[in-house]
Amino acid sequence: MLGVIDIEKAQDMAYQQGMDLVLVADNPQNPVARIMDYSKFQFEQSKREREARKNQKKINVKEVQIKLTTEEHDFNVKARNAHRFLKNDDRVKVVIRFRGREMAYQNQGYEVMQEFAEACEGLGKIDRPPLMEGRHMVMYLAPLSDKEKKEYAASQAEDLEGPLAEE
Repeated sequence: MLGVIDIEKAQDMAYQQGMDLVLVADNPQNPVARIMDYSKFQFEQSKREREARKNQKKINVKEVQIKLTTEEHDFNVKARNAHRFLKNDDRVKVVIRFRGREMAYQNQGYEVMQEFAEACEGLGKIDRPPLMEGRHMVMYLAPLSDKEKKEYAASQAEDLEGPLAEE
């Protein structure tokens, strides 16, 4: 903290120390500058950004396609695939394609989507509800966080204890 100093004097001070004069706040009434090694500052900032990128988690979106008339076994296979994706912390995009006259039965598509969401209830939650996009109905499921998984397991344990306690 050197207070108010003339620009030329500040530049001379920075030059004598072998550093740079960097404008921190470009306020017309009260500009603030700092004497620092700017290349070192840039290097440290890029290092912090690389570290932040390394710690970021990349979210993959896996797709599961079902039909309005998918039979129970095939439906269960698709649900198992979605379970595997959700366990790997990937988002799941569930797609129903309507062909021809199936467009008249969109309400059945919502029911199938709801059934699929219930099949994945322990591992994922609805991130984006089912919506029609042209001839496709699309819904996104997101993996549950660890906290949500524990809460779900606790609620399931309570459900199991209820009927046993009454008998």
